[in-house]
Amino acid sequence: METKPIITDTHAHLYSEEFNQDRDEMMQRALAAGVSRFFIPAIDSAYTAAMYDLEQKYPDNVFLMTGVHPTHVKDNYLDELQFVEYELKKRKFYAIGEIGVDLYWDKTHLKEQQLAFKKQIQLAKEYQLPIVIHCRDAFDEVFEVLEEEKSADLFGIFHCFSGTYEQALQALSYNMKLGIGGVVTFKNGKIDQFLDKIDIKHIVLETDAPYLAPVPFRGKRNESSYLVNVIDKLSNIYGISVDEVARITTENSKAIFGI
Repeated sequence: METKPIITDTHAHLYSEEFNQDRDEMMQRALAAGVSRFFIPAIDSAYTAAMYDLEQKYPDNVFLMTGVHPTHVKDNYLDELQFVEYELKKRKFYAIGEIGVDLYWDKTHLKEQQLAFKKQIQLAKEYQLPIVIHCRDAFDEVFEVLEEEKSADLFGIFHCFSGTYEQALQALSYNMKLGIGGVVTFKNGKIDQFLDKIDIKHIVLETDAPYLAPVPFRGKRNESSYLVNVIDKLSNIYGISVDEVARITTENSKAIFGI
């Protein structure tokens, strides 16, 4: 019997409190659905212990990132960045993320967000790691930093890409792949209208669990097993089988994370 291709969730907050009641069952549902690689973005130092616990429980499936999420860049952001540096010296991570700029909730720390983003890009280059970008209501502000930092050793994923076709091309120009998840299934998600113009070699899959559940679960808690709904949609968009979508996007994730 032909083995099914491995599905990779390149972005899931599986340590989130939202899963505290049923984390093991949620993981089993994902594994049963064929999702067996999970890349886990950091938020700030408060979540580190929970991330390590998850990794310890699923050492063959869970791959950790380190970094400071832009909405957690506050007045103490230099302490948080120092913590990231300390962690990087101590152990292996697979990316610096999620990092970037978020102006949806609060614009007061834009300067600090951009400084933290830039500093973490420089750390990624130093450790030869990819970056995973969080961008909300802030394409210009994110692109401004990427423009300053663009180089052969800058690469990564533009997580939860929700921009225009032009913005997609600009993201690709900085050696980014586009992280595609639940938004592609939304009626008002818009990215489904141009995605077929972007070669699937530039696409990786993600859930952003527990957030952004795909249709038909929109508005409910997201989990990694729901990635099959995203794959169905991409199979329609690209006119290829669901197995091909899984295989190609997992290969793409290996090219980024090196594992």
